[in-house]
Amino acid sequence: MKVLLIGLSHKTAPIAIREQLSFSPTSLKSALTHFDTTHHQQAHLETVTEGVILSTCNRMEVYATVRDPIKGSRAIIDLLSRACDTPASIFAEHLYMLEDEQAIRHLFRVACGLDSMVLGEPQILGQITDAYEAALSQKAAGTVLSGLFRAAIHAGKRVRTETRISVNPASVSSVAAGLAHQLLGDLTDRHVALIGAGEMGTVAVRALMQRGVSEVTVVNRTYERAQVLADAWGGKAATFQHLPRILVNADVVIVATGAPHIILTTEMVEQAMIERANRPLFLIDIAVPRDIDPDVRQLSHVFLRDIDDLQSQVDDNVRERASEIPLVEQIMVEEVTQAVEWLMSLDVVSTITDLRSQIEEFRQRELERLFNKLDLDDRERDLIATMSHRLVNKILHNPTLHLKHEAVHGNGAEYASKVRQLFDLKSTRKSMPQPGEPSTNAPEANALRELSNAKI
Repeated sequence: MKVLLIGLSHKTAPIAIREQLSFSPTSLKSALTHFDTTHHQQAHLETVTEGVILSTCNRMEVYATVRDPIKGSRAIIDLLSRACDTPASIFAEHLYMLEDEQAIRHLFRVACGLDSMVLGEPQILGQITDAYEAALSQKAAGTVLSGLFRAAIHAGKRVRTETRISVNPASVSSVAAGLAHQLLGDLTDRHVALIGAGEMGTVAVRALMQRGVSEVTVVNRTYERAQVLADAWGGKAATFQHLPRILVNADVVIVATGAPHIILTTEMVEQAMIERANRPLFLIDIAVPRDIDPDVRQLSHVFLRDIDDLQSQVDDNVRERASEIPLVEQIMVEEVTQAVEWLMSLDVVSTITDLRSQIEEFRQRELERLFNKLDLDDRERDLIATMSHRLVNKILHNPTLHLKHEAVHGNGAEYASKVRQLFDLKSTRKSMPQPGEPSTNAPEANALRELSNAKI
């Protein structure tokens, strides 16, 4: 079984491509059903056994476990094309594909904030958690991806606790607020309109208020949702029907909705500019897909910045966070190493677990037969039982050591299969512990302990 990553990001694809491969909650749920780990025979992706889709403003990545990487990648690309209604020829050249340890390392880099447009930005860890939970809800994430994503989330939390990589966090939203300050100067008497009342909008409002904005209008499709955010910051609430008048009065308009279509058209902005009498209007679009028609750039006195334009507007505090990269890398290496070793040990641990269970059953059966034939006191019974237990451990020690050696070198599955064949083992494993978690199953715990203690 292989771990496969197929994706694109702000590093490999412009927003015009990324917005075509973005997933709404509904389309994400639909796509994840193809990875249902309980119905592989009916699933479209026959060679893919698990899947998690991470879709954010800056990236779209599919993490999967596959039987055949070539067939699996083709199936995933086909799924993306159909799910997003976009020909593969449009986005294929922008994709990157990674396997096994490279794919795992990339996931951990993303979780630790090292691969973000804004170094150390805090939102990505929550987005990874949401992606994993969405996959779980559709039964698309099984043992392998569950273990890897939980480990990546743990690594991300460690990094943010033990380093200063997220000091003075600068998300895309806060960078957008900084751009507004750069374009307009003092924001104290400026009128800012925020279209969209989601998480990114909330961060944008907070950043704007910290920069001195005193008048904020929150626009949302539903008035109640807009009112909640507006009340939190002493602002005003409005619905989309008020957009024409808001465009006339606002100095800065930040748009961050989850809509799959354009919210501000060129015609709407052009009409507003007639009443503004050449007063400049600054539009900041931090949504993917884009919410503002890019053609508004052609209008006089209208200044539009989209999410890709924010790349060069990172705050000065990024320099301080960059000094933390070596420490973050060190933590990441530790966590990735543990996750990779866990992954390679899956077949080995389950095999040793089943082998121990079988031999333990034989031991108990023979002890019972012996005790029924001999007249022994409790002390004598304990001595014989202890001796037999030690004998089993000594017999299993070398096979355990060699199996670990082969697992570390990528041959664990092959050797585990041979052991199962030689001893005619039937699996008794119900579930595997996740990376870093102790097993509650006695034979499995012994197997894990042997793996940990064995020296190569």
